[in-house]
Amino acid sequence: MIEQWKAGVSFGLTSGAITTMGLMVGLNSGTHEKLAVIGGVVTIAVADAFSDALGVHIHEESENDHSAKTIWTVTFATFISKFVFSLSFIIPLLLFPLATAIIISVGWGSFLVALISALVAKDQGIKIRPVIAEHVFIALLVVVITHFLGKWINSIFVI
Repeated sequence: MIEQWKAGVSFGLTSGAITTMGLMVGLNSGTHEKLAVIGGVVTIAVADAFSDALGVHIHEESENDHSAKTIWTVTFATFISKFVFSLSFIIPLLLFPLATAIIISVGWGSFLVALISALVAKDQGIKIRPVIAEHVFIALLVVVITHFLGKWINSIFVI
């Protein structure tokens, strides 16, 4: 049972942090509207949590060697962790101006990715720093790409 929770939470937390950071940065770069960013975060917390949970559910079913209880535990753990961690990005948006909230959120998301990376590396008995560096680099690459994507979308569609 613990293994299923570890699998669901590690996937949900990582996906929630990276997806939400990318969405926030892209929407901010494209709209500079706090309401658009808040709406995007709430939407992604619900839609992407269900989507990822179903994806994990179908993946687990396709392996043909898991009980229904195991499959549903991983599904539930993925949904809850993705939903909660994605929604946690709302807090800076409610407390700070948009530009500050985006910076805080990127820091928060990077911390979450680093934390889960360290826990996974420790659990596997491998060096922690290279794993953290690799995963945080990928997360920040997503942030940079979505920033420029948002700017590009703004330049094409906003008059």
